[in-house]
Amino acid sequence: MEGAHRRSYFYVGGEAVDDGTGSGHRVMMGQIQNWLNTPDGRQGWASWLLEQGYIVYLIDQPARGRSPHHPSLGPTVSYPIELAERRWTACKDFHDYPQAKLHTQWPGTGRMGDPAFDTYYATLLPSVTDFAKEQRLSQAAGAKLLDRIGPSIILSHSQGGTAGWLWADARPELVKGIIAIEPSGPPFGSTIVKGKPSKPYGITDAPLTYDPPCSDGERPLDTAEHSASDGHRFRLQNEPARKLVNLSRVPVMMVTGEASSHAEYDGFTCRFLQQAGVNVRHVHLADEGIHGNGHLMFLELNNLAIVEFLEKWFAKIA
Repeated sequence: MEGAHRRSYFYVGGEAVDDGTGSGHRVMMGQIQNWLNTPDGRQGWASWLLEQGYIVYLIDQPARGRSPHHPSLGPTVSYPIELAERRWTACKDFHDYPQAKLHTQWPGTGRMGDPAFDTYYATLLPSVTDFAKEQRLSQAAGAKLLDRIGPSIILSHSQGGTAGWLWADARPELVKGIIAIEPSGPPFGSTIVKGKPSKPYGITDAPLTYDPPCSDGERPLDTAEHSASDGHRFRLQNEPARKLVNLSRVPVMMVTGEASSHAEYDGFTCRFLQQAGVNVRHVHLADEGIHGNGHLMFLELNNLAIVEFLEKWFAKIA
């Protein structure tokens, strides 16, 4: 029971004014809290891009964050603390892959109890275990948003990388380009990433537009396994390969950190995209003089050096 009181509301309206100094180009990013600032309180990529005059849309995909999960979507899975430490924040302590020892840019120890890690871990959201369903919902929502806001650049990361592919597949004429920061991979799953095979459409679990069209079964694409020089196995389409006719209309930059586990297999994702006719440039940050980054590069100590490099490509494609 509440005490006697009076409650009132007010609204402050506003509008964007073109003062001639900004680019006015739209950038779509998700999920929201990852881009606003860093776990140790430094400026995030979204804020920096705003300062350069970009219009930034921060997106919570369906069943995430402010677009909350509904039980009808099925069960969810959360990331254990040890997995976050091993894969993303304290890689150098576990030596799970050769590049892990190069990880120097995470703020703090990367372990539970460190303020930066605890702040980061509190932002993690559960995922719907039916990836295909989640991706179809995301594609429908992203297409509607593009219809509303117009031509945009998509900046995606990790599991959200599938959203970038699917949004561009649905609305290629409205996507100026994709910057895919270590997108979910490798194609079709592999022995590198343990677990059951995934991504039957190569880079997604939900269907993509291929020419010739592919079937809707468990194995919609005809593929074969190959061995890399380091012994890792990966899958590509058998030739003649079907083409991603919509994605091939969109320029793509893939970005990989020097010390990330993705350094093991992002190259396979790039090869798959190129085989399917996609115009993709694969950037290894170390080749650009940017060193020590793991999978969460946009939160790490040199995050602004990275986005300054990426913005040069933004400016070219916008």
